[in-house]
Amino acid sequence: MARTIIPFGPQHPVLPEPLHLKLTLEDETVVEAIPALGYIHRGLEGLARGRDFNQMVYVVERVCGICSCIHALCYCNCIEKLMGLDVPRRAKYLRVIWSELHRIHSHLLWLGLFADAFGFESLFMALWRVRERVMNILEATAGNRVIISVNIIGGVRRDINGAMLQHMLLDLDAIEKELKPLYSTMMNDYTVQKRTVGVGVLSKEQAYALGSAGPVLRGSGWAQDMRQLKYEAFEDLDFEPVVEHEGDCFARNKVRFREVFQSIDLVREAIRKLPDGDLAVKVKGNPEGEITFRVEQPRGELFYYVRCNGEKNPERVRIRTPTFANIPPLLAMLPGVQLADVPVIALSIDPCISCTER
Repeated sequence: MARTIIPFGPQHPVLPEPLHLKLTLEDETVVEAIPALGYIHRGLEGLARGRDFNQMVYVVERVCGICSCIHALCYCNCIEKLMGLDVPRRAKYLRVIWSELHRIHSHLLWLGLFADAFGFESLFMALWRVRERVMNILEATAGNRVIISVNIIGGVRRDINGAMLQHMLLDLDAIEKELKPLYSTMMNDYTVQKRTVGVGVLSKEQAYALGSAGPVLRGSGWAQDMRQLKYEAFEDLDFEPVVEHEGDCFARNKVRFREVFQSIDLVREAIRKLPDGDLAVKVKGNPEGEITFRVEQPRGELFYYVRCNGEKNPERVRIRTPTFANIPPLLAMLPGVQLADVPVIALSIDPCISCTER
């Protein structure tokens, strides 16, 4: 049978990010997929040599806007540990609250896009309507809707008062109430199941061998989440990874939706246990040494390597994002599927190419 090579992306109606694949087809069946990276490389890691360690907080937030708070959290932990800073407990809790709100709005954005990928536009709009509520909370507590810039070296730059915390709890109750019927629709609808169940299967063995991360890994049966490392306030919060075992697009979808409810509960618990105290400690001197740190981004494990030489500018900042880890699993899912399923499978890893290429 004759083979055809076609480009998938970087511009495609389904893709929120410019993912670029070269697909080899036999009739309508994919037999090979080859990625083409480097389309939007921005050189953000190179900026580390020209910005001081405080300014770099704003740079790493621009690696990915939708999970910017978690990028800043990871980088700040690196510098704080190099400098021996003891961040106040209240700041740690506030960091977790804002990080989990980012996880909720990232997952809701993805769930809406995923619904839109197979034509369920009313569900797409309903999910994004709920996401607006989360972004309103971010705006009310931090002053912005996406890149909130609350993390600083040594703590956080602003507080959340008691009245705002109570208002946030009421909003979370409303968000959870609105999401429950949408969860039922997403899990039980015939169209959703037809397009996702048994599609893009990644076995448990493949997920481990190919180094997948986040919901892609947990959707294939692995209970691995960097929040288990108990960084920040997670040491005081009740947390267990959300796991599904089927390894298909439906399982990855279900993991993310369940994680939305889990993050709502984590924010509630963090508010309930929020201690009094300072928001930040004073920072003196410059960092020196090298360190690695890992946190759980909405898409999976985020890894930072930072090396400093005692000067104000970091010598090296190296970032490994979860989409980079999930591209090899994506390439393993595609051979043997129909061309019409490629957009749904590609979107099921929640690709962030701006994260990956920086």
